[in-house]
Amino acid sequence: MSEHYYTSKPKVEHNRRVVEAILRGRTLKFMTDSGVFSKTGIDFGSQLLIASMQIPANARVLDMGCGYGPIGLSAALLATGGEVTMVDVNERALQLSMENARLNQIANVRMIQSDLFTGLVDEKFSHILTNPPIRAGKQVVHQLFDESYDHMRESGELWIVIQKKQGAASAFSKLEERYKKVDEVEKSKGYRIIRAIK
Repeated sequence: MSEHYYTSKPKVEHNRRVVEAILRGRTLKFMTDSGVFSKTGIDFGSQLLIASMQIPANARVLDMGCGYGPIGLSAALLATGGEVTMVDVNERALQLSMENARLNQIANVRMIQSDLFTGLVDEKFSHILTNPPIRAGKQVVHQLFDESYDHMRESGELWIVIQKKQGAASAFSKLEERYKKVDEVEKSKGYRIIRAIK
């Protein structure tokens, strides 16, 4: 059975490569590897989230499930007077995120290995960004939505990307149960960008 990218210690053999992408008008380079999400290049959903997200300069951002770092590092370039915390359960992904922060000379980031919010006790964020691990199941994704609310400042924003066919309507309904405002900010090629405000 093949490993999932949300495995904490991938055992799959390394196959490192550099991919390049223009994100928010800036060319960034990313070292990727086997055993991480979207290793051959930045997936369309993450690109759409990066293009759509609204991050103020002083934001305190969390990138939940950061992978090798495209969403969190792009957010760090927008939050010039703030800080981005990048979290992943996958050890290899976090190492790549650290390497990619150095590669792109981005300093206002920190990386934490954590299974969802277990390593973030008492931390509060103004913005939480995620391309959620749909393959982990609806229960895990809904837990992520609930725990995001608990780790968000008042009027904080949760930004997610999800495909229509992978349950965008269900995710929207779940978010409306708890968040005061939920809207669809963007849609393209079957993907939805949803913002939920506490």
